[in-house]
Amino acid sequence: MSSEKNLDFIRQIIADDLATGRHSSVVTRFPPEPNGYLHIGHAKSVTLNFGVAAEVPGGRCHLRFDDSNPETEDMEYVEAIQRDVRWLGYDWGEHLYFASDYFEDLYGFAVRLIEQGKAYVCSLSEEEIRRFRGTVTRAGTHSPYRERPVHENLDLFSRMRDGEFADGQHVLRAKIDMAAPNMKMRDPLLYRIRHAPHYRTGNDWCIYPMYDFVHPLSDAIEGITHSICTLEFENNRELYDWIIDNVPAPARPRQYEFARLNLNYTVMSKRKLVDLVEGGHAQGWDDPRLPTLAGLRRRGYTPEAIRNFCERIGVAKANSVVDVALLEHTVRDDLNAKTPRVMGVLDPLKVVIVNYPHGKEEELDAPYFPDDPPRMGYRKVPFARDLYIERTDFMEDPPAKFFRLAPGREVRLRWAYLVRCVDVIRNERDEVVEVHCEYDPATRGGDAPDGRRVKGTIHWVSAPHCIEAQVRLYDRLFTEADPEADSEGGLTGSLNPHSLDVVRARVEPGLAGALPGDRFQFERTGYFIADEKDHSPGKPVFNRIVALRDSWKKISAKG
Repeated sequence: MSSEKNLDFIRQIIADDLATGRHSSVVTRFPPEPNGYLHIGHAKSVTLNFGVAAEVPGGRCHLRFDDSNPETEDMEYVEAIQRDVRWLGYDWGEHLYFASDYFEDLYGFAVRLIEQGKAYVCSLSEEEIRRFRGTVTRAGTHSPYRERPVHENLDLFSRMRDGEFADGQHVLRAKIDMAAPNMKMRDPLLYRIRHAPHYRTGNDWCIYPMYDFVHPLSDAIEGITHSICTLEFENNRELYDWIIDNVPAPARPRQYEFARLNLNYTVMSKRKLVDLVEGGHAQGWDDPRLPTLAGLRRRGYTPEAIRNFCERIGVAKANSVVDVALLEHTVRDDLNAKTPRVMGVLDPLKVVIVNYPHGKEEELDAPYFPDDPPRMGYRKVPFARDLYIERTDFMEDPPAKFFRLAPGREVRLRWAYLVRCVDVIRNERDEVVEVHCEYDPATRGGDAPDGRRVKGTIHWVSAPHCIEAQVRLYDRLFTEADPEADSEGGLTGSLNPHSLDVVRARVEPGLAGALPGDRFQFERTGYFIADEKDHSPGKPVFNRIVALRDSWKKISAKG
């Protein structure tokens, strides 16, 4: 385990269990339901469950799919989840399991509860069951079928399995306490009828166990020692223990809850993510604006950054909301140390160096890592009479603290020369379409020999040598920190209309050889990745991973 002074409460529990001999090792599990793609909230659970197991000699973490709902689950999600867990850096080895493999065992446990008089077949409708359950201030009412004799319950349950009854005609319920303060204990449902094919078992079954029955018994079958889940399952723990205690379970796992990861400016509900995808507000589960791991991977986030983020936020007992700016900061920290620098111009404005000889071209040395040139060496950057700079790097009437290009003002072109603006060309709509400058040949790659200095340095690309690229400027999907706060407008009421802007940029010619997944820092602009699906050397497509600094508050204020 980690050093004692740094243990979070989950690791402290594990350390105590090992010290007292309750367990000789640790077996955890990550148990997603395959009804959608994993998101960054799941990443916290993945890193915790696999992480604590790896810290104990002989420890292991299982990947188990709690797949007992045939109407929402699909092999596509199984494969996507496995891909995402591997991408995060974790391996379950031979310990891949499916709750659907335990259906026969679970059925046997349910029969045992019926035989003990602790479960019964109930024929109330779904609405009646809800009404009979009572409220938090009023006890529930016993089902009129609660006292069915054991032999009748066994017969009905067997006939349910054989497909004799329609969906909703009967359910199997635990017989616990309809006056229990914990609503979960008021004769909860254990099985329901669903005449729907299962993606793994086909039509072998037409009754399916409920999550609260599947989960603890799957843990017990696999010998899980610490069943670590998020706080929304805190009220389920009493039922978890009741089920384990009332069947001949092969092991006695215990459930522990930690605070889930909540991020502002996004949603973490699988159901709401499905709505965004199916409603056309996102371009699939791997849309880089979504918090899905597939989307973040395509956006360009690294697994190291996500693991570091999960470590930074820690493991707590109380729910809270984490500022997405911390995630973005963690991504910058990770990319800063490993991403080569290049130049790309997102909103090109043409510059003509009027005193640069016609037809002359030269190559300048530019380091991939300015602070550590030997690390990846230098690249050759072509320079010519015609260039492109960012449109925002020029102003005709600049404010006092604008240190970029303006009429009569001198700036440095990154890795090149000092240039001074001498003229401005407009079109018929009075828009600036071209800036004319003069360069100082004596300033190549350094300061002026006469000692004059300039405050501004801007990036650029050579017009005849650069390549055109589609650049996707992804931003936060919502404009509100809590997208679900607007009960009338719903999620669509706070969708950010600028969550995706597509521009035709000009980038260094060296990027023509970039491969899908290659990452770069476009100097002064942000971190970018060659899109893993749409990019090719003949059709460059770059996604912005994150800007160089958090400018969201400024952008938000402008509306």
